[in-house]
Amino acid sequence: MRAPVLIAVGLLLTGGAAAGQDPPAAALPTVQGFEIVATYPHDPGAFTQGLIVHDGDLIETTGRYPSTLRRVRLADGTVLQKRELDRAYFGEGVTELGGKLFSLTWQNGTGFIWNADDLSPLGQFAYPGEGWGLTDDGQRLILSDGTPVIRFLDPVTFAETGRITVTYGGRPVTRLNELEWIDGQIVANLWRQDLLVRIDPVSGAVVGVIDLTDILPVAERVEPTDDVLNGIAWDAAGRRLFVTGKNWPKLFEIRLTDAE
Repeated sequence: MRAPVLIAVGLLLTGGAAAGQDPPAAALPTVQGFEIVATYPHDPGAFTQGLIVHDGDLIETTGRYPSTLRRVRLADGTVLQKRELDRAYFGEGVTELGGKLFSLTWQNGTGFIWNADDLSPLGQFAYPGEGWGLTDDGQRLILSDGTPVIRFLDPVTFAETGRITVTYGGRPVTRLNELEWIDGQIVANLWRQDLLVRIDPVSGAVVGVIDLTDILPVAERVEPTDDVLNGIAWDAAGRRLFVTGKNWPKLFEIRLTDAE
């Protein structure tokens, strides 16, 4: 990808020219495109917030009211199990660690713990600020809240054990949303952009951009403003990457193209 295109991506990530001068092209991360490997049905009524692969199925959380936690069969999109949250809660991201599912809510400062096998409730936990995306590195919960800050939480005490500020070319990146841990990096989607970013979990620097422009054309989105890319699931065993969006009728397995 040529430097002008990289700079355009940079402006999207950092909020445009008002944020300051463009970083030099040499300092910008590489950009990857995608190829669609397979397309699967997805519930167009699911306002997707979090998405993971677990035991061959998808675990998905949805927002709006009532928000849900659900187990979904990948092949045909059938909802196999579902839990509804109380209408006081707007559901957000989800991850699995040690046989437990941890899910967030948007503005309540409350998270839920579930049995990963049958989705039965196991408890709650609290965190300050908003909850957007959630993943883990096998030891720590990793939480986004829409700001450039990503926090690391102990999965037993839920105390904050560290944090990073996500930057692109030295400038903070906002609206970090759904998270996934892939090969030692945090991968985040950016709310209302068809972009994923690869984040160094130590420095917070964006080290790569994945451009998913038009993976589902805007014309196929009922509410283009709200029906945005959201949902990243990595099947580590099968080395498969899945993405979808809020109220999208399709879920895609994708292969990333070489970085440019």
